[in-house]
Amino acid sequence: MAGGWARDGAVQDQIEASVEDAVKRARSRITSGESATHCEECGSPIPEPRRKAIPGAQYCISCQSAIEAQEVSTGGINRRGSKDSQIR
Repeated sequence: MAGGWARDGAVQDQIEASVEDAVKRARSRITSGESATHCEECGSPIPEPRRKAIPGAQYCISCQSAIEAQEVSTGGINRRGSKDSQIR
């Protein structure tokens, strides 16, 4: 049930588009390939269990944690444009 000028099923389409965007964003962050033996940031050795567990690892745990802490979390896109969703 859509309200206003929206067609039936529009809300579900918005939900599916948001989920699809999140999946694409997550897939783009997956690393692959050969893992480095030493961290690109600080030069310390990357433990072999980490290299085996995470293909394409380029950073030690400390540097990877620091990088992830600096990344800005992207907020959801207000596809609907309703006033209720803009207030929060």
